[in-house]
Amino acid sequence: MTMRKKYCFSLLAAIILTLHMIAQTDIRQQIRQLPLLEQPGTEIHYQGSIDKTGGNADWDWYLYEDLHHEWVVLDVDGPGCIQNLTQHRYLTCKDPLFRFYLDGSDTPQYQVRLSELGISFPFKKPWADSYIGPYDNGRGPIRVARSFVPIAFSKHCKVTTDMRLYGNDRERGESGWGHIIYHTYAMPSDVPQRSMKSENLEEIRRLKARGYVAFDETQSITVPGVRLVSGSEHQLAHINHSAVLTAVRLYAEQLDSIALQNIWLSITFDGHQTPDIYCPIGAFFGNSLGLGSTEYLLMGVTENGTMYNTFPMPFWNDAELRIVNKGQQDFQLLGGLLLTTPNSYQQEQAGYFRNTPFYSRRHTEGEDSRIAHVTGWGKMVAAHITCWAKRPNLITCEGDVHLYIDGERTPRLQSDGSESYVSYGWGFPTPPENHLFGGYDGLADNPWSMTRLCVLDYYPFNSQLNFNIESGEHNNQYLEHSGTVFYYGQQDPAEVLTDNIMLSDKQSLRRHKGKIVGEHRLETVTSVYEGTDNQQHMEKTFVTYGPASSLTFQAKILPNNKGIRLVRTSNQRLPRQLAQVLVDGQPVTERNWYHADNNPHMQWLDDSFVIPAHYTKGKKTITIQICPQPCDGHLSWTDAAYQIYTFK
Repeated sequence: MTMRKKYCFSLLAAIILTLHMIAQTDIRQQIRQLPLLEQPGTEIHYQGSIDKTGGNADWDWYLYEDLHHEWVVLDVDGPGCIQNLTQHRYLTCKDPLFRFYLDGSDTPQYQVRLSELGISFPFKKPWADSYIGPYDNGRGPIRVARSFVPIAFSKHCKVTTDMRLYGNDRERGESGWGHIIYHTYAMPSDVPQRSMKSENLEEIRRLKARGYVAFDETQSITVPGVRLVSGSEHQLAHINHSAVLTAVRLYAEQLDSIALQNIWLSITFDGHQTPDIYCPIGAFFGNSLGLGSTEYLLMGVTENGTMYNTFPMPFWNDAELRIVNKGQQDFQLLGGLLLTTPNSYQQEQAGYFRNTPFYSRRHTEGEDSRIAHVTGWGKMVAAHITCWAKRPNLITCEGDVHLYIDGERTPRLQSDGSESYVSYGWGFPTPPENHLFGGYDGLADNPWSMTRLCVLDYYPFNSQLNFNIESGEHNNQYLEHSGTVFYYGQQDPAEVLTDNIMLSDKQSLRRHKGKIVGEHRLETVTSVYEGTDNQQHMEKTFVTYGPASSLTFQAKILPNNKGIRLVRTSNQRLPRQLAQVLVDGQPVTERNWYHADNNPHMQWLDDSFVIPAHYTKGKKTITIQICPQPCDGHLSWTDAAYQIYTFK
């Protein structure tokens, strides 16, 4: 269907929403801080139910059974903050109890049953909720529960369930799909302090209609209506002073998939040679199909022809907005409204709001669709993907997202299917579906158009980010994707590779004064990495460590640094790899190097370890010592190589 309604300024009328749990000042502050780039050392991570063979059996979500006979689904050492928990589960299955153990406590600080998300404090709506999918020809019904409640920790976090989450047989009470997305930080002082512990549930907070604007002092600029003939473009506005663009709202009489995909928006900040934003309006506002309303916190397209994007967009000299008709049909823009506020951001600390070059609709046979590649220093804050199959009513949501950060060959973030990436998790049978931070529009199963806002769980990167998505279960379907990623960024990277060591190379060991003491052995294995390149077999030689063994080597860094990041290449066939790290004889007390998960099928792993600046500042060379430690009596540490990145 099409979206038809006459333009009127009554579209600006506020819709009042009641917010519980997180104070308004907190979410306002979080949105205001989005343009500020993270200091190197903040990382995004994922733990979830990924088929370890690379197929579509994504239903075993647990790491191990602990000594108290609870099933562990997350185990992290060091300071961090859980930003998203999502699980989908048959209604015929038992209702699992999630327990959150923080900072070494034997008593859970929080516990909640899956069915209580959205009801039980602090997991209250709208920051947590539950969706029950339809019967859908026998695939459902299923409960999809999600939480965006931030749960911070300074030293350690373990999340458990009272039952094993595994399998997909509803008659046996099985189902184990799910994930947790979390940040880790260089120092405990970097962990954000949020107001989630406030129990004043009577406090009423408001979100403005059609996009939440996190700034009070705003000025409006009216955008006149214009008729765009095929092939033409038009300047919507030119702002010739420093400001923050806090809202872009446009109105159209007719919004369908043709207009949403063929009318493009261009935004150029500070006279840049290429536009910072250049993509179809459907991508910029969060819906490329126009079959229903999608109203997210900071993006949306409604059935009455309203489009909004309220991500804060700072600039320091000027901004130009243009609209381009790349289609064969004329387009009538009824008008619009821009909001600005004074710019108080320090330019060296903030990024421009940008999107990656738009990935035009196409299929790549047997490979992931490589939607986005971005370089420099920044943070990803949204993704928009649209998918088409050969014919309607084909299930097309099984493709996993693979997100790579800063050159690591193991995905930092994955998903058990496309729908799980937007925290749904049971196909796309009943669009449109919306929550504050994501959802989708489309027909049953395909075509679909999904948007994910990473407002709380943004993805920091120091040098590069890649966003890929499978075509079907394991790239076995003919699917056509289009899309883009939105981010705040600066051109120059925030880290540089200053050294690397290969442990099976005697010259490399000698050059770095490397030494392995104690019981150990070298093994050579041919295997693959998880994710996009899981068909590329590689032979690697790695070290397996025995009791009381350790590795010591020297590494070159930049004296004027903000800390360093070690990237280990290892074999992850065994779980719970744990080691203590020392720098020049001083233990790194903020964290141990700990990787709880494993994969015996796709054995190669790249994982990272951040060392804060107070261990490295002013030094050109440091001596690193890795001391493997047992976990519950089992020692499983391995390594093949290390890369040393210096934060600039």
